[in-house]
Amino acid sequence: MIRRGVRSGYGGRTGCATGTRKQAPEDRTTAEGRRVRHGELDGLDQADLQGDTGHLVWAAQATPEGRPGPGVRIRRRGTATAVASPALSGRDRIAVAGRPADAVPLVREVLAEVGPTYRPFGDAELIDALIREIDGLEPGGAPFHWMETRTAPEPVHAPGLRLGWLDAGGERQAQTLFDRFFPGSYAQPGRPGVRRWAGVYATERPDGAGEGDGERAGDGDADGGGGRLLAVAADAWSAAGCGLLAGVVAHPRARGRGLGAAVSAFVIDALVRRYGRAALMVDADNTPAVRAYERAGMRARLFGAAGRAG
Repeated sequence: MIRRGVRSGYGGRTGCATGTRKQAPEDRTTAEGRRVRHGELDGLDQADLQGDTGHLVWAAQATPEGRPGPGVRIRRRGTATAVASPALSGRDRIAVAGRPADAVPLVREVLAEVGPTYRPFGDAELIDALIREIDGLEPGGAPFHWMETRTAPEPVHAPGLRLGWLDAGGERQAQTLFDRFFPGSYAQPGRPGVRRWAGVYATERPDGAGEGDGERAGDGDADGGGGRLLAVAADAWSAAGCGLLAGVVAHPRARGRGLGAAVSAFVIDALVRRYGRAALMVDADNTPAVRAYERAGMRARLFGAAGRAG
């Protein structure tokens, strides 16, 4: 989740197999003519994979062959799909989509199976319906935007800066940024689920030597002559069909220079090219960040989360 504070405001497709049932109650057809399945599935169906429900694809944590990730359970009831995913971006989560009439009994069943540590999340109106109808559920925090795109953004140019993937030394420098300015981030160097880090360095060379996009940032100096790491972002908890941007943080003195936008666009481009879709979560009231991501081609949907009371 990308939040407000001293940190920055910016916090090829791999296919997934069509889901098949592990248990096989009857299928049925909706009023719109869509054939839907009931029961537990071993993968998402094509409507979920190809639709705008990227949070379902992300939560499935699918392998390149399309099978759900370790411990993931996918269930369907009528128009609703629920994907229960353990230890996903710092929490046990249930991604949910569909009509409330189907989603309410489905989520009730899933919660009974997986336990109270799991938090449903999805479109805000749907989560509100779950909270109203399921005993013991309460709001799980402030509303946020789920944002996603399948189009690689235009690069954001940052003159006098060096942008690229970090090596081990660069990740050690990134950890200092988190220790000082974003200690609550789920995505931090060395933590499970975080695949790689990108960063922006100040080149600090009067002749401009060593500047450029996409170059590898090393231990200490990006250009071998006094560079300082100013902003970072991660490819984290990504899986077949959906890559996630997380852990965006910038040094406070670098705010207002577009560094968060630059490093975020760099990672979004890589995610779209590798996974076919890039996504992120950002606080709904973080308007500057939302606008920056929209400029990168990402579309926002208002989401909510719920948790067990107590």
